[in-house]
Amino acid sequence: PVTEADRRAEALVLQRLAALYPGVPVVAEEDVCANGAPAEAPKRFFLVDALDGTKAFVAGRETFTVNIAFVDGGRAVAGAVAAPASGLVWFTTGEGAARRKFGETAETPVRVRSKADGGGLALVSNSLTDAEAERLARRHGCDQWRGMDSSVKFCLVAQGHADVYPRSGPTNEWDTAAAHAVLEAAGGRVLADDGSPLLYGKADRGWINPGFLAFGA
Repeated sequence: PVTEADRRAEALVLQRLAALYPGVPVVAEEDVCANGAPAEAPKRFFLVDALDGTKAFVAGRETFTVNIAFVDGGRAVAGAVAAPASGLVWFTTGEGAARRKFGETAETPVRVRSKADGGGLALVSNSLTDAEAERLARRHGCDQWRGMDSSVKFCLVAQGHADVYPRSGPTNEWDTAAAHAVLEAAGGRVLADDGSPLLYGKADRGWINPGFLAFGA
């Protein structure tokens, strides 16, 4: 689904990015849906999903996010993920990654945790059945799992509240890039299903990600 919130949020984000970073290209979800995706990726550009988890937003759940990433040479090198319903924002810094509440100036550094042998918590897509979710969690060494919407899953791994986020189905690049940058800055990694680093600007693949694994320490 696409809501008025998707469109107006993206318009605001694009306006602010143009003012702060004039001349830097932006690839944004609603603009792509309306006008088509770029045939080639710039070397440096922003990836924007102004409302990730629209189904959750429509249903009244809190796990929807605003995602802004900066990509350089295929890598998500900086990003910010805001969760408006909870008033939290996770973002990259010069020293790593941090979290803060809306309206506050103080930030709290975040860092991935070490997964216990034979245990751990996997965060999975809400669209999975219980059997699929349990199988996916156990495949990656976790004895617990939780279904959740949007890119907030990456952020919970980044701040040490979970251990892995496995994704078997496709996603759009703007769904993952900002939170990917936050997780890597917090000491985690994101690998494509063939074991290679997950990269961005895949115009030849329709700006679609393969399956991936996001994990902490």
